[in-house]
Amino acid sequence: MVSLKIVKESVDNGQIVRLSGRLDAATSSKLDQELAAMFSKDQKRFLIDFTKIDYLSSAGMRVLLAWTKKLKGMDGIFALCCISDEVMDIIKMAGFERILSIYENEKKAREEAFQG
Repeated sequence: MVSLKIVKESVDNGQIVRLSGRLDAATSSKLDQELAAMFSKDQKRFLIDFTKIDYLSSAGMRVLLAWTKKLKGMDGIFALCCISDEVMDIIKMAGFERILSIYENEKKAREEAFQG
């Protein structure tokens, strides 16, 4: 069984969440629960590193969309970086590239999303 591994890293202005494995119906609730546990009034900036994600399902996209909407309404940040071409194709098919904050690499995401 392929699962989802989540590694959290605190940085100056937020949390980097490094994922590896598959983000699908079986694992998306795990990500949602981890984000909920990290989230607080003082902690509402998240960068999700997709370097090691090889599959994203509609269930995974729903979690990403829900957190994007939740944090946008609270002046928070929910950004994604390092998405493979295959996973990006899935995001584009759903039309979510216009909704999600996506950066090509971690450096750019941290410079632009975590400022202030």
